[in-house]
Parts: sequence; C-alpha cells; structure tokens
Amino acid sequence: MTESLVIVESPTKERTIAKFLGKGFHVKSSYGHIRDLPPRALGVDLDNNFEPRYVVLPKAKKLIPELTRYAKSAKNIFLATDYDREGEAIAWHLCQLLKLPPDKIKRITFHEITPEAIREALDHPRSIDERLVHAQQARRVLDRLVGYQLSPLLWKKVRRGLSAGRVQSAVVRLICDREEEISRFVPQEYWTLTARLAKISGEEFMADIFAKILKRGGTSVSGSPLPKDWKLEKFDRLDLKNKEQVDSILAVARKKPFKVAAVERKDRRRTPSAPYNTASLQQDASRALGYRAQRTMVIAQQLYEGISLGAGGPVGLITYMRTDSVTVAAPAREEAARYVKEKFGPTYLPPKPRVFKTKTKKAQEAHECVRPSSVYREPDKIKEHLTPEQNKLYRLIWERFMASQMADAVYDTVAADIESGDYLFRANGRTLRFKGFLAVQSWMETEDSTPQLPPLEVDESVNFREFLPAQHYTEPPPRYNEASLVKTLEELGIGRPSTYAPILHTIQQRGYVRVEERRIIPTDLGTLVNGQLKIHFSEIVDIGFTAKVEERLDEVASGEVQWETVIRDFYVPFAAKLKTAQTAMAENRPEPKVTDEKCQLCNSVMILRESRFGKFLSCSTYPACKFKVQLDHAGQKLVPQGTTEICEKCSKPMVVRFGRRGSFIACSGYPACRNTKPLPGADGKVRPAAEPTDETCDKCGKQMMKRMGRFGYFIACSGYPQCRNIKKAA
Repeated sequence: MTESLVIVESPTKERTIAKFLGKGFHVKSSYGHIRDLPPRALGVDLDNNFEPRYVVLPKAKKLIPELTRYAKSAKNIFLATDYDREGEAIAWHLCQLLKLPPDKIKRITFHEITPEAIREALDHPRSIDERLVHAQQARRVLDRLVGYQLSPLLWKKVRRGLSAGRVQSAVVRLICDREEEISRFVPQEYWTLTARLAKISGEEFMADIFAKILKRGGTSVSGSPLPKDWKLEKFDRLDLKNKEQVDSILAVARKKPFKVAAVERKDRRRTPSAPYNTASLQQDASRALGYRAQRTMVIAQQLYEGISLGAGGPVGLITYMRTDSVTVAAPAREEAARYVKEKFGPTYLPPKPRVFKTKTKKAQEAHECVRPSSVYREPDKIKEHLTPEQNKLYRLIWERFMASQMADAVYDTVAADIESGDYLFRANGRTLRFKGFLAVQSWMETEDSTPQLPPLEVDESVNFREFLPAQHYTEPPPRYNEASLVKTLEELGIGRPSTYAPILHTIQQRGYVRVEERRIIPTDLGTLVNGQLKIHFSEIVDIGFTAKVEERLDEVASGEVQWETVIRDFYVPFAAKLKTAQTAMAENRPEPKVTDEKCQLCNSVMILRESRFGKFLSCSTYPACKFKVQLDHAGQKLVPQGTTEICEKCSKPMVVRFGRRGSFIACSGYPACRNTKPLPGADGKVRPAAEPTDETCDKCGKQMMKRMGRFGYFIACSGYPQCRNIKKAA
C-alpha cells in the first residue's frame, strides 16, 4: 500500500493531473457519472419518502472492478471530481458503489488544474458535503417526477416523443410569451429631427432636437450649462408623432439663426465589467463569436481540463467554467497587477484592486470567476497549440479578466446646446483620452464611435446647412437569441448556468423551437404544448414558481431544509393536477396542413410541415415519395439555383440546394441521383478531399485521414462515424 488513488471524472483531466503528481499517486477517471436513475422507469419510490433507485450505468460496469482494485491497495483515496453539486454527487456515488472505507476517503476540489492548485487541494482535503449531494439529488428527483410523469401525458394527448421538464417548459413559455408580444404589437409612428450645422470656419457637425424653450432667464457663462432659471419642455423619443408636428417646428426654426446657448465639458470614466461567470461567458461568446451555449461549454471544458503546450505537456488554461461567481482569488489578482505594471505601466492599474460582488442571490458554489489560470499565458503566445475555436474563446476569457483588473478608460465629452428661436438642439462629442482597460479589450471600442465636435463657445453663431427629418416606427420586442435568453434566465433565477446549454439543446431537439438567423422562434408544436401546460399545469411553466424551486434547492444546499420536504411540497399538488389532466386535457394532435402545391415527382398533394430546422413542403405520400421543398423564414420556397456544372455520374445539370447545414451543390436528378459536393467558397475553391496519412488511430487501429474543416485542417479517423477520434493537424 504505497500509492494514493486520485479519482477524477474525465480522462483528459486524468492525463493532466497525472503529469503534475508523478510518483506516489495513481490517477484514474470515472468517465463521469457511474450510476443514475434507470432510463426506462421512474426510479423514485413514491411510497418511501421519494427514495431514488439508482442503477449502475452500462459504461461503468467494466470500470468499477478496476477502480475497486486500485482503491483496496491505496493508502489514501482522493475524490477530485468537479466542485459543484454534480461533482459532489459523483464523489458520493463512488463512495457508495465502491464501498470505500471512510477513514481513507478524502474529498479535494480545485478551480484550476495547475500544479500549485493541485498541491493546495491535497494539503487541505475535506469530507463529502452531503448537503450538496442532497441538493443535486433533489434536483434529479424533481426533474424525473416531472419528465417521466408529464411526458407520457403529452404522448397521449398531443404526440409521441414529446417531453416536458420543470425548467425546459418554463423556458419554452418565455419564448412563446415573447412571440405573443410580437404578434400583438402595434407599431407607433414617430419622427426625429437633426440639423446639419457648421462653424463659420466651415467645420460641420450634427445636432438633434432636444427641447422647446418655454422661458429664458439669466446670463450664460462660457463653459457652463444653461442657467437654472431657463424652463424647458424636453422632447422624448415618441413626442414627435407625425410629419405635421415636425413641419411646424421647421417653419419656425428655418427663420431663426442658430447660436450656441451652452457648452458643457466633462470627463467620463468607463469601468470594466466583472470577469466572466458561466452565464456572462455564454452571452459574450454568442455575441462576439457566434458560438451556441453548448459549443461554448464544450470548448471551455477542453481549456479547463488541459491543453498540451509542447514539451511541458497538458496544462489547464482556465479555471472551472461552471460558476455563478465573479470573485477573484488574491493570488490571481496580484499576478494580474504585476503583469499590467510590467506590460503597460503603473498608470494602467486602478487606485486600489477591484473587488467584484456576485449579484446572483444565493449563488451556487460561489468561489471563483472564469479566468485564465495564468495571465502570462498570453493568447498570442499559445495560439499555435490551440484550435481556432479554443484560441478565440481563450482570448475572450483572458481579455475580459485582464480588463477587469485594469484602470478605467477616460473620455473627454462635450455637450453643446444650440438654440434656434424657441427650440434647442443638442450636439454631443466624445474622444478617448486614456485607454485604460480598453488597451486589452479592444473589441469593445466599437461603442466609441461618437464623433468629435469642433471647438464651440457660448454665444457663438453657427451656420445652418439643412434639416434632416426622418420617419420611424417603433419595433416589437426582439425575439430571443441565445445570449439574451441566457441573460433573462439568469436574471429571473430559472435553472443554473450549468443547465442553460443542455436546456437550449433539448428544446430544439424536441422541435419546440427553431433557430433562424440566430433568433429563437417557437414552432407550432411548441406553442401547442405550451398552451396545454399553461391550462393544466400553470405552476410548471410559471416563471416565478420555477425560480422559487431553485431557491428551495439552494436552501437544501445550505442545510436549511430537508430535500424530501422540498420534493413533497412540490409533488403533492403536482400529482393531483396530473390525475385531473388525464381526463380534463383534450386531445389536440397537430395535423399537417394540406396545400395547393403539387409534388414535382409524383404530382401528389404537398403538405406544410415543420421541424426544428424550419417549415417545409413535403409530399403527402411520404415515405413512398421523399420530395420536399424547404421554406425560408417568410414562408417562401428556397428554389434550387442553376449552375454551369454537369453531374459526373448522370450528366444532368448541378444546382445549388439548401440543407440544414447550409448551401451545397447537388444533382438536379435527385432523388434518382444523389451526387453532391461542397459549395465553393468566396475564393472559388472547394474544400479538398480527405488525404490518407501514415498514422493509425490509437482508439480503433484504422488509418487516420487529413481533412479540411471550417476552421482549417485536422486529422480524423477513417472509421468515422463509428470512431470519432480527431486531433489537430501538424
């Protein structure tokens, strides 16, 4: 009994940590969860205080004997699963299933996979926190009770294959409610009025109408705002409702000279945002990089678990990516300050170190923000070791953290009020005087597009060039995109950051919503299911109730309430409503809509259908005839476009078609001929065919192929899709 056993939940993490620990430690992976509720049964004993009935997962059956053998010979057993409720539950299940002796079990956690963090964790082990285990168990049982009892009802009343969930149903309601707002919206007309003006010297600038002067008084003082005894009626955005109002202003203002009434100069400081937590990372990755939430979390997991940086082997590049917190550990703050001083100079440091407070009430496992494990690993220095996706996300995290530790950006702002008769026009200008944190977060400078004003002085006359009236209409609230939906879920307290990505994925897979031009739109099926749930299970889809359940789970995690009590308080009224709905809920099965269109292949009637990829026309004889026509977001046919190419298989013309993954070239003889090829890019080049390499797959032994993807070359197993082994091309 000479070695200590360290159990993690990821093979990538296993390799990274094993490199740090060396002799005296044996690192093994549990490959995630080793047991769970049964997949085809409720798995909750309703008559025995909601006791869960766990089963060993198939993937773990071969792994358990191996882990048991290592555990028996180890002097200490360190359970190093992730530090969140799910990680705590995995550690607890390992203890239960492997029958680990309590005196040998040591629970360790760390927020970054670095040698220092691992050693610190080994020096300060603790016992398993059963409050976190109970909170995770309560969430799992709640979701199982809703999903496995409500989904069969939807199968019976609406359509087979549907699902409902405590959080997912509330998210679908948010999306459906927004769609209802949009459909009820009535646009309002309004106008804006801008004057193009110029100094006597000829320098032009723009000024927007600001207020009507009701009373003048006092004397203007150069460099100061308007005297206090001036009385103004300020214009709000919708105050100019029609062209007649604008014309009445123009009739007066055109006859009057323009003169500077006041000039106000100020310094404006812009403070950096807090470093990322999970939700804000998903939001910015969506806005800045166009990444879906699920994609962001997969890449972040890779950066956390370890990337090989050459001879040194793999190292964790970021801290744990599932967190509600924006707290920064003191050593990380000190390292960042040292880097800023060396790279930019002391003027780029704030007067005192910034301390950010987590705004989320009862933030779960609030420990550290998402940040680089070392700021000295600059994105440009390690770029060659990362895939393009990894590099972009790492750069986003690195820049946000560094910016959060730097001084404010400082602007010189000028606001000038220009009077013309009874009206005031306002001109604004801004120039960046000191970059501060913008020195590293340069992509945010897109907001700094306010033009600089020419020098203006009080009582100075300016020349009038022209008026630029413009008609506008108010717009409905925008449909959610992933960034705005995640932000809303966080603000309302629905779900947890770690659940956002899988929830968004699930509601698309179930066909409740679809994404068009990055906007989330409810499908007819989603609207139908949401309507039924609102009638018969109002609490399940009620936003406030769903958030309240999250608060109750937090109370379980803090030891304020027993997990069984939370389940009972939820389940008793839910079971009663479920029983009533079995008879009260009417069958409402979505029927395909018959159209006047005819199938081009067999002349049968075409039917309007909808999937998570959008609406389309499909032949009514499907599957005998599989002809279909995709529709765009406006319901118009996406007609194949002709090309000059000829199919090399059947000699028919090739056309550009539209699929779920974008455009491609296909034979016009489809479905008789299924020849397809990639659409040439903007440079006219088609992605090259896969090239064989001398390497063999280390997972299945087949030949590895060099392929071209969206982000460059990579090496992939020729056994795809049975074997999905890939790696970066040299």
